Amino acid sequence: MNRSVSSVRAVLITHRLLVRQLLTRGRLLALLSLGAVVVLAAVGVSASAEVEDAARTIIEVMDGLGLILVVPIVSLVFASAALGDLREDGTLVYLWLRPMDRLSVVTGAYLAALTVSVPLTVLVLGCAAIVGGATAEGVVATVVATVFGVLAYSGVFVLLGIAIRNSIIWGLAYVLLWEGLFAGFSEPIGNVAVRGYARSLLANLSEIDLGSAAEAKTSTALFVCVMVAVGSLAAAAIRLERMDVA
Repeated sequence: MNRSVSSVRAVLITHRLLVRQLLTRGRLLALLSLGAVVVLAAVGVSASAEVEDAARTIIEVMDGLGLILVVPIVSLVFASAALGDLREDGTLVYLWLRPMDRLSVVTGAYLAALTVSVPLTVLVLGCAAIVGGATAEGVVATVVATVFGVLAYSGVFVLLGIAIRNSIIWGLAYVLLWEGLFAGFSEPIGNVAVRGYARSLLANLSEIDLGSAAEAKTSTALFVCVMVAVGSLAAAAIRLERMDVA
């Protein structure tokens, strides 16, 4: 009888396998193009003579474009594909050639998505904040909000990728409608949306008011983002355990 693979080794095996799968030229070019929109907006803020407070305006751009589009969509593309692609093409079964704990597989997939998503989003939005004239606090706020937003969204989308088919379509609907439209205008919805807590981090650390949907304390926002990720990964492991992957 085969011995079970240790949890750490299972995470490393899954991570190594999936990073190679996720890093495709098409995905990177498409998402860098999306990020370029934010950088161009930042250039416009910096160059415009009509902008009286560039430091405030660029934080509003980070909120209105970075946290609505770049952070969730980059997270969606990579995290939903981490296990979702294997589920769609029927190759998920090959991860069971070695007896590995399901939570370890999910964790490896999550870390693979983060390995790609975090550097990409931080590079794009951090550069945009600097180009747009953000203060040092604004740049730090952008980076922190980006990182914790990606941490939370990636957990949600790893779960989505193995829970349903066509996860990109459903994920885009969730991002654009719930996180993008409703959470920005409704405080109650903002309280149950990742964006509300990412916005709170951006607002609190930059000391720029972004409205009533961004009023959580910094410690609360950090805690919620982490717990969303942890809860989503636990649910994904349970879902994976119950799936028929043959």
